[in-house]
Amino acid sequence: MDSSRPSRETSPPGSDSGVGGSGRPSEAIGYSPAPLFSCDYYEVEHVRKIAQALLSGLATACVESTMGDLFKTPASIAANVRKEMIEYLRQQSEVYPTQYVMIVGSSGSPESPVDVIDDLLDNFVHDKRNLFTRMSGWLLSEQKEDKIDDFVEELETMGFWVKGRRENLAKDLLKSIDLSNAYHCEMKFDSSEELALHKSKCPLRPVNCANEGCREVFSSVYAKKHDDTCPLKLVPCEQNCSAMVNRSEMDRHCITVCPMKFVNCPFYQVGCLSTIPQSAVEDHCAGFLQSHLFYVLQMLHKQEASVGDLTQRVILLEQSLSLSQRSAAVDIGSLCLIVKEQEAKIKTLEQDVGKLQQNMKTSDVSAEVLQLRREMRSLQKKMESQSLK
Repeated sequence: MDSSRPSRETSPPGSDSGVGGSGRPSEAIGYSPAPLFSCDYYEVEHVRKIAQALLSGLATACVESTMGDLFKTPASIAANVRKEMIEYLRQQSEVYPTQYVMIVGSSGSPESPVDVIDDLLDNFVHDKRNLFTRMSGWLLSEQKEDKIDDFVEELETMGFWVKGRRENLAKDLLKSIDLSNAYHCEMKFDSSEELALHKSKCPLRPVNCANEGCREVFSSVYAKKHDDTCPLKLVPCEQNCSAMVNRSEMDRHCITVCPMKFVNCPFYQVGCLSTIPQSAVEDHCAGFLQSHLFYVLQMLHKQEASVGDLTQRVILLEQSLSLSQRSAAVDIGSLCLIVKEQEAKIKTLEQDVGKLQQNMKTSDVSAEVLQLRREMRSLQKKMESQSLK
């Protein structure tokens, strides 16, 4: 792998060994045997990012290859796709230094190895897209992203491509692509003792976070950067109380239990508008006792005045209530008189109606009697005329 790229014997940034590429002063005259021991430290965060990108790239390639296929699933082709992807990445990483020099030149600023690997993975995934994926395009983009995330989780659960193996591949790729030796160390030494001494000081050696509860691992050169942002580091309270608080818990501490948090004076409701640290409340109350008593007396005076106003209002309400009750009583008496008068009128009308009905019945009977008498007379006349004949 190393034969296709130029020799790189530069010490990694921050190295304090003070020696050349072989780990010892170069000899101007005479033959120097090749060093037998080399440092194999890599920048931890870059290795971690590349290892995760490998898993995501594999899942993406498998999903892109099987979208719309009724007979294949991402899991059924994962082994073959992984093999093809590893071969492709190794080949491209070996020729990358030569291509970079041809395109950019030796004076150019190298790209980040993570960005280079991402570009290579994008090219590999693009070649793996089937016809259905290319035709559907952005229409199925959301559905495709969900499938990729699900398949990444499935691969991690199955242990299909364990983290250790991905990190080993990431180190090989990083060694080929890191043209500036910024993310891997290539220091070489003649003895194991020299190597051990260098490893104890190598800026790329992996170290654990010293803060209790934090499990982060990073390269030594980035220890201060992590320590400045570690959420579990104990730091002094931002409000200058005596407590040491986890950085992630600082906001909660400052607004809840911190004795230096600002609170309103206990006499805020009666007029003292001071805001003071919680631990200084007693001193404040003792120092401003007279002014607080003055606020209290003012409030009592206002309360007495308000009580007098309320009493007067109650009396007025009682008076107005009695007047309204009286007027209501007068109104009820008038209504009762009117009702009685109407009832008397109704009775008189009922009596008149009864008399009229009786008169009508009497007049009907008299008419019938007159009619019968007329008929009798006519019959008598007929009988007398017949007898005369």
